[in-house]
Amino acid sequence: MREAALGRQLSFSAFAERERKVRRDFWAKLKRFAGRVPFVDDLVAAYYCALDPATPLRVRAMLLAALAYFILPTDFIPDILGGLGFADDMALLTAVTGLVSSHITPTHRAAAARALDKELPRST
Repeated sequence: MREAALGRQLSFSAFAERERKVRRDFWAKLKRFAGRVPFVDDLVAAYYCALDPATPLRVRAMLLAALAYFILPTDFIPDILGGLGFADDMALLTAVTGLVSSHITPTHRAAAARALDKELPRST
């Protein structure tokens, strides 16, 4: 996973398995911990960018690695530990999104906002 997060070589089968796992488990994990994840907007925008076929494969692989790390039930700092539980997840996501930020488009962010039911308030 570390290799993919750094943008290094990843086999097609490993990429496909990671994408399948993210598609299957992402929303369930997010729903369980949404109130405790301070970077939820960026996380969901990264999800939409990673699953967008127009996103370059290398970028998708890096984002899928970071999202797979978020999904893992056990990681460096267990997620059940109060405020610290998602520090490692946030650090990895911040590093990866910093590398690929130009590929996370306004369309991905809008999809994330809709998914999180955070559309901008309407003016009256």
